[in-house]
Amino acid sequence: MTQLQNKLPSLQEAELARLCSRELSAVLETRAESQQVSLTDKRGQIHNVSIPVSALRMLVDVLTELGEGNAVRLVPVGAEMTTQEVADLLNISRPTLIRFLDNGELPYHRTGNRRKIRYVDALAYRNKLVNQRHDALDELGALDQELGLGYE
Repeated sequence: MTQLQNKLPSLQEAELARLCSRELSAVLETRAESQQVSLTDKRGQIHNVSIPVSALRMLVDVLTELGEGNAVRLVPVGAEMTTQEVADLLNISRPTLIRFLDNGELPYHRTGNRRKIRYVDALAYRNKLVNQRHDALDELGALDQELGLGYE
């Protein structure tokens, strides 16, 4: 797991990120596989670099998040996460996550005495929880309507 930034961006960093995000998305060639980008080093020398468009799209997403004042973490899809990282992703406590793991609700494996969860498994479980919450809300809404407790 690569932490790109450990702290929230300053107001100046956020403003610069917003500006960069807008400018980069305006020139992004979405139908191309790669795009040439020019960078100037500290000596003023220009370097042309060919970057995959998928990476540039991701950079726009990162800049957008920074522009909104958020810290950013890059998680490789095949990455393994600690129980605390997964608990944070699911917005639940670590003991609750451990209970889910012990009940077999979420796959994991042990590395030494530590439990590791694949990022894709944690994301799939989060999507499952979100869908369950939506279904419960739909059911409550239907009950409200049925009992005449809803808004007319």
